[in-house]
Amino acid sequence: MQYKGLTLDKFQEDAIAAIEANKSVIVSAPTGSGKTLIADYIIERDIKKGLQVVYTAPIKALSNQKYKEFSRDYGESNIGLLTGDVVRNSSAPILIMTTEIYRNMVLADDPAMREVSYVIFDEIHYINDVERGYVWEESIIFSPPHIRMLCLSATIPNADEFARWIAKIKGHEVVVVQHTERPVPLHVSFYDAELGITTLAKIRELAEVPDYHHSMGRNRSRPRYSRAPSHTDLVRQIKDKLQIGQSPIAQSAPRGLVPCIFFTFSRMGCQQNAKELAAKKWFAPDARISTYIRKKLENAPSGINQLESTKLLRLILPYGIGFHHAGLLPIMKEVVEDLFGQGLLKVLYTTETFAVGINMPAKTVCIESLRKFDGITFRLMNSKEYFQMAGRAGRRGIDTEGFVFIMIERREFDYGKTKKVVTSDTEPIKSQFRLSINTVLNLVKQHNTKEIDEILGKNFDAFQKHGKDLIQKKTENHYMFEKYCQKLTKLGYLSDGRLTEKGEFASQIYSEEILTGELFATDFYKQLNSYQTLLLAAAICYESRERTQFHRKFPSQDAHKLQHLLRMHHFAGKDKRFEDIMDITALVQPCYDGANLFDLAKNTSLQEGDIIRFLRQILDRIRQIKTATKDHHLTSTLHDCRQRIVNCLKDVDVV
Repeated sequence: MQYKGLTLDKFQEDAIAAIEANKSVIVSAPTGSGKTLIADYIIERDIKKGLQVVYTAPIKALSNQKYKEFSRDYGESNIGLLTGDVVRNSSAPILIMTTEIYRNMVLADDPAMREVSYVIFDEIHYINDVERGYVWEESIIFSPPHIRMLCLSATIPNADEFARWIAKIKGHEVVVVQHTERPVPLHVSFYDAELGITTLAKIRELAEVPDYHHSMGRNRSRPRYSRAPSHTDLVRQIKDKLQIGQSPIAQSAPRGLVPCIFFTFSRMGCQQNAKELAAKKWFAPDARISTYIRKKLENAPSGINQLESTKLLRLILPYGIGFHHAGLLPIMKEVVEDLFGQGLLKVLYTTETFAVGINMPAKTVCIESLRKFDGITFRLMNSKEYFQMAGRAGRRGIDTEGFVFIMIERREFDYGKTKKVVTSDTEPIKSQFRLSINTVLNLVKQHNTKEIDEILGKNFDAFQKHGKDLIQKKTENHYMFEKYCQKLTKLGYLSDGRLTEKGEFASQIYSEEILTGELFATDFYKQLNSYQTLLLAAAICYESRERTQFHRKFPSQDAHKLQHLLRMHHFAGKDKRFEDIMDITALVQPCYDGANLFDLAKNTSLQEGDIIRFLRQILDRIRQIKTATKDHHLTSTLHDCRQRIVNCLKDVDVV
């Protein structure tokens, strides 16, 4: 079969045949094998039929990239974007949204879903995410019966079980299409400070040799000391081997191993490593890069060029070296992505988010370590995380081979565990289902008791435990639902098994439902002026970090009064987040007074990208409260607050 000028592989043909038969499809195939062509087929077909298609992504960066890509391919008027803080062309035939937005819409039985034919879940393995996995599970459970699903992932070891679950709860056939062969073969090597580019077995042999300086003492079994591997040494080894042309790697890739994505697990590490590599002067400057940057930024606000991150990027990018992370301004991330996409960058240091579906494949991937900090502790990454990164190496239609180099620090080296991670993706999809206040309220709002009982038994965990009897058996979720209902009745969100006015409000809030309800669905907010309202919304959104510094704060009578009112509040008074109110005046007060992002950045150690993320979260919270409230005065106040944030972000926040 031919499509878009390409001869399709059998797995693509099988998936399209199932789609034509109006079935849901789970596609498990390696990165770069052409899974997105199947999504393109659905989109192109259903635009012609006058139907809607929803594309969901796990991260906003992927949503934004797809928005640009689809706008180019299908016309901007045909594409809508919904990401919480951004709503564009919401009635378009192709709706791109974060998975959270889709979940919220189907849970609330949004009429906009009635014309949707297919929902495309890109990176469906995110259902494994401990924090957010329930969003994917609820999205599947609450999708209307007429909607079919296309689930895409690099590998799903238990794809058949996953398909049987969807078929059981949705009542239609689900086809599994698996493809295991990478279109571009992948060569995996390891990098040791002493051995250089080598194999895992040779590192094990060396690690088992006792250290000479300790062999004469009591501890004769201590492994020999090894310095930590250096990222610049790894880049030099790749470069030198290519010049010498004596290694198997060099012989198989005579034209070089760039572009290279170098995964580094800290933002500062990305910047520092890029700076260190640029200082080596190993790559000649490229005038095309300097010209591109100058044109891209010629109409941008002058403050962009005063940021340290921009100064560093302008210094190193001409040498084909860059960095990319969430702390950058959107326009600077776009600069880096465009240059990389044009093949002008040789080495790009980036954080893990660059591995999530973003179409920036390279010939080579380097990984600084298989150990990562997950927000709680340092741990060995799992096989799915590793393959997500490694899969970016090797460009279909451009490269005949892809290369992966993993840096090994021998002090933390475990041969068995390391081999297990890199050999095969063995992480099955597991249920992360958990009830939220919002889910409980919407279940009560949309369904009767019998329907609720059935729904609570439809999660993947119940299916794995009980199989075909999942609807008949009471699960832990049934008991949790009852506890939530008791709590919500006590707090006045439910009465006689129905939503109260406060419950109706909270059913349209998607996190911190009770806290937001107690402050904005009662008379509390009526004591506040516009600035205090903005400060309160910001305080609900703010996530305190120990290392964050605020250089200039703006204590005021309004701020002190708000803090006092919150301390006296029967519910909010127990919440420690409001202790940070004086800190966040460093951002909220100047924003309210008309300052721009660069003014805010002077008051804090937060990076500019983090400030934008914080302001976007406030916008999303304001949008939810505006939707939920019936008070026109509050709506007007929130509109004023929103406009002040929009003005602050003007010219620096782009899709």
